[in-house]
Amino acid sequence: MLAVEEALSRIVAAFQPQPAEWVHLAAAHGRVLAEDLVASRDQPPQAVSAMDGYAVRAADLAAGGAELRLIGQAPAGGRFEGRIGPGETVRIFTGGPLPAGADAVALQENASVAGERVRLEGRLEAGTFVRPAGLDFRKGELALPAGRRLGARDLGLVAALNRAWLPVRRRPRIALLATGDELVMPGQALAASQIVNSNSVALAAMVEAWGGLPSDLGIVADEPAALAACADRVVGMDLVVTLGGASVGERDLVRKVLGERGLELDFWQIAMRPGKPLMFGAIRGTRLLGLPGNPVSAGVCAVLFVRAVIAALLGLDPAPPEIPALLGCALPPNDRRQEYLRASAAWGADGRLVATPAERQDSSMLATFARADCLIRRAPFAPAMAEGAPVGVLPLAPGPIAI
Repeated sequence: MLAVEEALSRIVAAFQPQPAEWVHLAAAHGRVLAEDLVASRDQPPQAVSAMDGYAVRAADLAAGGAELRLIGQAPAGGRFEGRIGPGETVRIFTGGPLPAGADAVALQENASVAGERVRLEGRLEAGTFVRPAGLDFRKGELALPAGRRLGARDLGLVAALNRAWLPVRRRPRIALLATGDELVMPGQALAASQIVNSNSVALAAMVEAWGGLPSDLGIVADEPAALAACADRVVGMDLVVTLGGASVGERDLVRKVLGERGLELDFWQIAMRPGKPLMFGAIRGTRLLGLPGNPVSAGVCAVLFVRAVIAALLGLDPAPPEIPALLGCALPPNDRRQEYLRASAAWGADGRLVATPAERQDSSMLATFARADCLIRRAPFAPAMAEGAPVGVLPLAPGPIAI
C-alpha cells in the first residue's frame, strides 16, 4: 500500500494552477488573486489632517500657545487654496488636505474662537496630527500578492486602490458521483436496506468552502451500464470524485467499469485509516479521485486530498495545515497505517492546545466526525503515547481552531 505522503505528492503533482479570470470587486470575496496588485498612487495622495482642529505652523506655538488669525477652512473633499503665513491658521477637518505653509494640526479641544481670532493652547511639534502623503501605501508598492485568498479586509484595501475588477484564479470544477444501490437522497422514504447519501452533501459543502464549484452528478446504481454512461458526463471537469464503489466487493465496480471506458489508474489503496481504498487516476484526460463509501472515510480523505487538489488548482499551498497540540488521553501503539483520529480540541490553562480523541473511531460514525474539531495524525508504527504527549492535528471547520 502507498504511504499517505507519497499518495498526496502524486495527486498534487497532477494539477497546475487554473487560468485567471476577471471578476468585479463585489464578487471577489473568497477568491484567490492570480496576479500581484500594485498601488497606482500614493494614499493619502498628499498630507492630510488626522483630527478636527486647526492647521498651523508649529513654530507659531513654540512658546506654548498663541493667538492666530483664522483665514479659511480645509474640509475633507475640499482644500484651502492659499498659504498659511506666520500668525495664521486654517480651520481643518479629519482628512482635509494640509494647506501650504502648515506643518501641524492643533486639536479643536485646545482652541478658543472669537470671530477671526483663534487662541490655541500648548506646544506642537511639526508633524503633530498630520498623516503624510503615502502613509498607507505608495505608488508602485506591492499591496496584495498573487496567491492570496481575498477576505473582507483585503477587499477594503482593493477598493482603496481604486480597483473595480480583479484577476483571480478560475474556481475548480469538481464533479461528485455517488455509487450504490443502497443510497437514496435526503428526505426520501427509506427501506430497511437503504441509507441516505450524506457523502455528496458533505463533499459539495467542503468543495464550496475550499473555493471550488461542486457539480453533483447524483447517485449511480451498482450496474455496469449505468456507471459506464457517467464517463461521458465528466468532460470539462477539473476533477471527478467518486464516492463508494472503490473497494474490493463484487459490487464495487468503479475501477473495473471505468477501466473499460479508459480509466488510467495511477494507484489504488493507501496505508491510511480511515480511507484505505483510495483510488487516483484519469479518464479521458480528466483526473479522477475515488473515495471510500463510508462517510467518515470519505470525509477524512476529502480533508486530506480533495482540499489539496483544490489548493493546487488555485495556486495555494496544498500541504495539510497541521498545528501542534498535546494529547488529551493515552493511546496504544499504531499499526502500519497512518491514522487520523477524530478529536475534540480545547485550550488548556497554560495556553496550549489539547486534542482528545473520541472514544470510538468507527468510520461509519458521522456524528462523531461532525462533532470533531480536528484530526490527530499518527504515523505508521507510532509507539504508545501518554497523555500530554505532543501530536500534530489538522483543524476542521467550523471549530475553535479552524484556519
